[in-house]
Amino acid sequence: MAGTLFLVMSLSKTDLSVFGPLNAYKVVISMFLAMLFIGEIPSTQGFVGVGIIVLGSYFLFPASSKSIKESALHLLLERGVQYRFLSILLFSIGTLPLKNAVVEGDAIATTVFWCLIGFPLAVIAHTLFLKDNFSKDVKQSRHHVYQFLYLGILIFLMQYMTMLVFSQLLIAYSLALFQLGMVLQVFLGYRIFNEKHLLRRLAASSVMIFGSLLVLNA
Repeated sequence: MAGTLFLVMSLSKTDLSVFGPLNAYKVVISMFLAMLFIGEIPSTQGFVGVGIIVLGSYFLFPASSKSIKESALHLLLERGVQYRFLSILLFSIGTLPLKNAVVEGDAIATTVFWCLIGFPLAVIAHTLFLKDNFSKDVKQSRHHVYQFLYLGILIFLMQYMTMLVFSQLLIAYSLALFQLGMVLQVFLGYRIFNEKHLLRRLAASSVMIFGSLLVLNA
């Protein structure tokens, strides 16, 4: 639930074309967490792929930066990027019990319980942090019932398909597969929100996807 909160906060403060490629770091964080807590050890090629993902993030930095150090500092100081890394860390931690749940049970049962437990937590979080706006938000939401319905269906299907992948692949390899969507996010950020640096961010996505493919084929 906290990961979702920081994810939305990140989207409100950073470009979609940066938000998408940064998701590749989920592979890096999840790999080390899976190594520590559930004994999943990637091969040497898997480690090389993760290193390439990290290297590819350099191309997300502003072209005017004088050094890699300055570029990294510029990116990390952005509040939206900080929220994105927090969401990635929390989601990566969450993949560990999800993986175990899928192994012990099945994909559909894990998805259903994930939704059932997440709903009351969302209500509690909204009540605690948005006390003054709760009634107002409820009234406004009545005008967007169909949009929320579509969003809910898409999230459920996304989560269910994620569980299916977790049931077949290691966590690090599963998350590497999901990175292929970053090119679409970069393009949509440029096309819909008029975000800049299209070629540079596509280059970052290409390098990160190459690293992800190395991980997948490890």
